[in-house]
Amino acid sequence: MTKIFTTIFALTLACGAQAAEVTRKGAPAAPVSRVVTVPADYETLYFAGVLADLKPGEPVPDTEAQTTTVLEKLKTYLGEEGLTFADVVMMRVYLAPDKATGKADSVGMNRAYRRYFGTAEQPNKPARVTARLAGLFGPALVEIEVQAVRPVKGN
Repeated sequence: MTKIFTTIFALTLACGAQAAEVTRKGAPAAPVSRVVTVPADYETLYFAGVLADLKPGEPVPDTEAQTTTVLEKLKTYLGEEGLTFADVVMMRVYLAPDKATGKADSVGMNRAYRRYFGTAEQPNKPARVTARLAGLFGPALVEIEVQAVRPVKGN
């Protein structure tokens, strides 16, 4: 009887020792995850909103080009923390209207976004909110903030 309890206890410890992983649910063709679940033994890093570097007097890049610049900057910031886009669980995208058209270009933003998320190289997709605003700072057309997670060290 003691041997049975010892075996059950050992199996329970072994099962509990396995690290839980982040899970993502949603339609495969969708650009975002419907829900992302993060286990309790992960820490969350919050990255502030990022804008493209726009210089006064120079032509203003379109939304797709600005989104690419912003995502490249975020890629660098994530890397400084030992993270990648695969670790991003939540994204907030703020779009402003282009002065030339008066419309926010969500199509251009999504073209750039899909080069970084939901690809063969990086299949993870975050949950995401995309909001259209009346405007951003200066000629900026897109601002993006992300939350990323990683296992707590020692677990």
